[in-house]
Amino acid sequence: MTRSPKKLYITTAIDYVNSLPHIGTAYEKIGADVIARWHRLCGYDVHFQMGNDEHSINVWKAAKEKNQTPKQYCDDMRKKFEGVWKNLDISYDGFIQTSDPHHEQGVKKLFQTIMDKGDIYKSRYEGWYCESCEAYFTDKDLEDGLCPNHKSKPKWLAEDNYFFALSKYTNKLLKHIENNPEFILPEIRKNEIVSLLKEGLQDVSVSRSSFDWGVTLPNDPEHIVYVWFDALINYITAVGYGWDDELFNRWWPANMHVIGKDITRFHCVIWPAMLMSAGVPLPKTVFGHGFVYLKGEKMSKSLGNVVTPMDIIDKFGADPLRYYLMREGGFGRDGDFTWEHFIDRYNGDLANGIGNLVARTIGMATRYQDGKITPATSSDKSEIAVSTTALSQKLMNNLNHETGEIEFHNALANIWEVVAAADRHVNEHKPWELAKVKKSDEINAVLWDLSSSIKSIAIALYPFIPTTSKAIWDSMGFDIFGTIEDQTFENLEASWGTLDKEICVKKGDALFPRIESKPEKAEEAQPKKEKKEKKREKKMESNLIDINDFAKVELHVAEVIEAERVEDTDKLMKVQINLGDEQRQIVAGIAQHYSPEELKGKKVVVVTNLKPAKLRGIESNGMLLAASDNDTVSILTPLKDVAVGSRVK
Repeated sequence: MTRSPKKLYITTAIDYVNSLPHIGTAYEKIGADVIARWHRLCGYDVHFQMGNDEHSINVWKAAKEKNQTPKQYCDDMRKKFEGVWKNLDISYDGFIQTSDPHHEQGVKKLFQTIMDKGDIYKSRYEGWYCESCEAYFTDKDLEDGLCPNHKSKPKWLAEDNYFFALSKYTNKLLKHIENNPEFILPEIRKNEIVSLLKEGLQDVSVSRSSFDWGVTLPNDPEHIVYVWFDALINYITAVGYGWDDELFNRWWPANMHVIGKDITRFHCVIWPAMLMSAGVPLPKTVFGHGFVYLKGEKMSKSLGNVVTPMDIIDKFGADPLRYYLMREGGFGRDGDFTWEHFIDRYNGDLANGIGNLVARTIGMATRYQDGKITPATSSDKSEIAVSTTALSQKLMNNLNHETGEIEFHNALANIWEVVAAADRHVNEHKPWELAKVKKSDEINAVLWDLSSSIKSIAIALYPFIPTTSKAIWDSMGFDIFGTIEDQTFENLEASWGTLDKEICVKKGDALFPRIESKPEKAEEAQPKKEKKEKKREKKMESNLIDINDFAKVELHVAEVIEAERVEDTDKLMKVQINLGDEQRQIVAGIAQHYSPEELKGKKVVVVTNLKPAKLRGIESNGMLLAASDNDTVSILTPLKDVAVGSRVK
């Protein structure tokens, strides 16, 4: 299918430069990068914008501590930030600093335009102000008198400031949200903002006079623009507002702002109101992603629980981190980072999954075909063909900014379904058995099928793990079809049957060497009796859990859509379930107690945050709960009819 070029202007929140990025920051940038790369693959003209937020009192203080000017400090921090983004393979097209001259020019223009509209006035401000997040709070915003984000007591601030007449835009914002359901995503973020708007808005302070690091007001050099008001304007100054009208008209309005859920109030209330006042079109979508927690607690420097991207990259490379963060759960929901789960994902999905598939394909081609795979005839009705052919449309449904369907975890699950189908294809046709009876043509046909499938997988994975995709592409000899960077959605969509040239595979290092856990030396040195005693104590302790442990288990009501027995097994049943906002596949050992017909349409209770596992080569994403004795297995179902997706607690 042919698509005319479309534009995608996507931005992330610009980052404070008083500390280096942590995993939560990387999560946002990787997510936006996947969207940008996917849409380039689909033929879009993409501008992916990032940057640094520099005009804050915390930056001013940090520079002073280092005996630098604020600008020197910010320029040094830019190098460090861009070093992290380069190591993470973030493919941004523009990087803005709020200390850039053209940004200052655009800020002054927008401020003057809003003031000319009559929406900025001078008054006295008194209220709570958190210096850590540089935000004003009312009494009702605080949690037990503390900043809801940093858990610290804000300062009481009293000074003469300029105010933006935010309150007059309450109804206009509500109407815009109602008429444009894609404006705030996901739905939970939209509901939060609508609730806030219905409570009524207050005018907000948009200047400071207590320090001089920032953009001075065009009408009053004694004041600088409040850091948030200043920072939000980067989305338009980065693409020409106030300094290049042609560039601005090319890219604005933005298709998507990707931000953290804690700053939706600024981006979904203050920012659109500013644009309305200035007569500038609003962005199409603001997507508020969830947080990444460290074992249940939000990561922050002030809490002392930060894991930095470099902690992972230095040991394992960028792609395992990119994969882990995108695979763990919905982008709009919160997720956890644990080293244990990271290693499980790495070994299970990457080393044993795609890594093993590519390695065994290259190994068999080298062993049986002198490294050469030639075009062969294959049925497009086979499981591997059907699975590979269906992939492009599934990904289009998972990664479409125009519909707001941004489901990285489902996209990767769909790619791994193809990986699983390819594994089953090997196990079904057994090239090693064919080699014993010298059936070279049949071996080649199997390897051709695998190569066709791997070609699709490599293209599909490029937005997620680009370095690995390139390694697969080159080692499989696909460079005769151009570089991985040159591939398009059309190449993915029509990939089955397009492997029409002989390819020569190249043996190389493992894509993902397994991470082998080793006991601590101190534990190795313990006497056997002491180790046995400690083991027994740990086991006793592990039998007891508190309410926080239980809360980590996510139980939901699901409806069975389809069920079928797994071939060549007595116990296993493959079950497709609907969770309301997504569909999943679970493999359960219930085939001796239920027929597929009995299960279809039944509401069941499932564990939804269990790490995926493979049973007989089939991925199982969750666990179906059941009670059992010696003779009977009984699936747990709700006594009363409750909505699909309901939380069990």
